[in-house]
Amino acid sequence: MTVTPEEKFQTGLLLDLEPVVEKELDRHLSMAKEWFPHQYVPYGQGRDFDGPLDGEPWSIEQSKVTPEARESLIVNLLTEDNLPGYHRAIATVFGREGAWGTWVNRWTAEENRHGIVIRDYLTVTRAVDPVALERARMHHMEAGYEADHGESFLHGTAYVSFQELATRVSHRNTGKASGDPLCEQMMARVAADENLHMIFYRNLMAAALDAAPNETMRAITDVVKAFQMPGHSIDGFLRKSVVIANAGIYDLRLHHDDVLTPVLRKWGVFDRTDLTGDGDKAREELAEFLEGLDDAATKFETRREERRARQAARKG
Repeated sequence: MTVTPEEKFQTGLLLDLEPVVEKELDRHLSMAKEWFPHQYVPYGQGRDFDGPLDGEPWSIEQSKVTPEARESLIVNLLTEDNLPGYHRAIATVFGREGAWGTWVNRWTAEENRHGIVIRDYLTVTRAVDPVALERARMHHMEAGYEADHGESFLHGTAYVSFQELATRVSHRNTGKASGDPLCEQMMARVAADENLHMIFYRNLMAAALDAAPNETMRAITDVVKAFQMPGHSIDGFLRKSVVIANAGIYDLRLHHDDVLTPVLRKWGVFDRTDLTGDGDKAREELAEFLEGLDDAATKFETRREERRARQAARKG
């Protein structure tokens, strides 16, 4: 079997970065806090549903969370549901041996708690239609998950560096917008996990930048320009994402200011002096893209404020 130059490069990079993975894994385990999903679910509010138990059917009046948060909670949970696909994708790239494999399994175990606690909360509190939620889960998982950049280690690690932070922001803001203090507490707990995951990947990517600056810079730019959340294949995702953006839970401004900018600043991509050739070209592309994204975010904010002003005027 012939080994391509790209495969040889990736294998060498994985070997070079294993000490970094060991260090970051130790740091993660020292910082991660044990917590239990059942402690965030108000089981005392639960009652039987219709079906074999002949309970009370779900109706929209039973939901205590805001409509915008309800849409966001559904998207967030369905995204978490595709964990088997994410595990396969990351295990394929990182492998199952040594510190790489230990991290993959630890990350998967922590992520699994998120789906458990959110689903239990939504079901017990009757926050969403459980039948529609289960049908959406089946549809979403049947669609499967494929990483946008295949089995590229650099592209995959760049993606999760941003995606974990994006998920943290979305979870945290969903809780704040829910109108339920318990939901906010639960989502803050989930977001804290996502933040630690982001730090692991961000620090790993920083080491990759030092080891292979031009190739890593190209991967970062490719990922930023084509970035989409892993739940983009959810049925009705576009409509839901518009509702979420209009509510300020996750929008272009947050994506630019609170996700892309802080990670790129931490990596010091615009201050590096070791980029040449395609690496330097990729950085120029990135700067141009960020400028356009900033302009688009400003336009979206302006239109949103105009809509809100019109709605307030009509109500007045």
